[in-house]
Amino acid sequence: MPAGHVYVRHLAHPDGEDGVRRLRDIPPPDGRRVPGGWWPPAMLDAAWIAEHHASFDVFHVHFGFDAKTPDELRAVVQALEHAHVPLVVTVHDLRNPHHSDTRLHEEQLSVLVEHAHEVVTLTPGARCVIMERWGRTARVLPHPHVVDWTTMQRPRPRRADFVVGIHAKSLRANMDVPSVAVVVADAVRQLPGAVLRIDVHDEVYEPGNHFYAPEVGGALERLARDNDAVTLCRHAYFTDDELWDYLIRLDVSVLPYRFGTHSGWLEACFDLGTAVVAPTCGFYGEQQPCSTYQHDEHELDAASLVAAVRHAYEHRPAPRADVDQRRRQRRQLADAHRTLYEEVLG
Repeated sequence: MPAGHVYVRHLAHPDGEDGVRRLRDIPPPDGRRVPGGWWPPAMLDAAWIAEHHASFDVFHVHFGFDAKTPDELRAVVQALEHAHVPLVVTVHDLRNPHHSDTRLHEEQLSVLVEHAHEVVTLTPGARCVIMERWGRTARVLPHPHVVDWTTMQRPRPRRADFVVGIHAKSLRANMDVPSVAVVVADAVRQLPGAVLRIDVHDEVYEPGNHFYAPEVGGALERLARDNDAVTLCRHAYFTDDELWDYLIRLDVSVLPYRFGTHSGWLEACFDLGTAVVAPTCGFYGEQQPCSTYQHDEHELDAASLVAAVRHAYEHRPAPRADVDQRRRQRRQLADAHRTLYEEVLG
């Protein structure tokens, strides 16, 4: 859960029935949803588990638990234990990208990891942290493809310019967009034919909106106004098709993160042949081939960021996913999860 998330959907066998049935997400009574379309899982509730535990064999948590308090999660694991249903947890984020304070997410994650029958994560680096923090040995199962098969084979557009993109989204807590954008804007001016496109959601400019950030929004506007190699694009959330169209038209996507763990965005770029410049925080460099620059909560090294952008400029085209290999990987992931569920069921 949530079954509607693209990561979870792409754990199913690509060629048909794999013997695993994932229960569909249950819309909450108030219709509340998070941006992107999936909702906090209604199944992640002790009362729901107590009433419906006979309808499922394994309880596998991926996302959505940040909507629950640690006490609510303790009630969830107790309900599972009482019903003799094994818990599996995939650790996607060792650090919540939306929270500056680490304490709540660490406590939430601790409840789940400490009570899980099996723990899964995406990279060897994350597995090491899980061992150090909780003494649990996590299985490493890589991130599946994000883009659909047809779009993955879409030809990339041919252009004379070199487009570097920074998507600010709604300026979540783990982003330092202004600092990264200033450095990248300077970098593209040194590269013939290079331009910087900065995207940001409209809600950053809407007074009263939770994501209203006039100082950052103003800084990005000034950067675009003062540099003819920089364009600022304000818009609503992209649909999936709009996002794939945006990414495939970039030569490189710069991730402006100062903390984090893994990235589905990076996987989508790999599916489409868009180079990625990723920070050294987290384990992005263990997911797919990409250039990295020194960036965490303590330091943004401008020289390494400029060098990473130049490396992407000089080493074109970027690596791109092979559809047949991605299909094989998905079959392997489906088989691995089926085996995992069989093992926890004894």
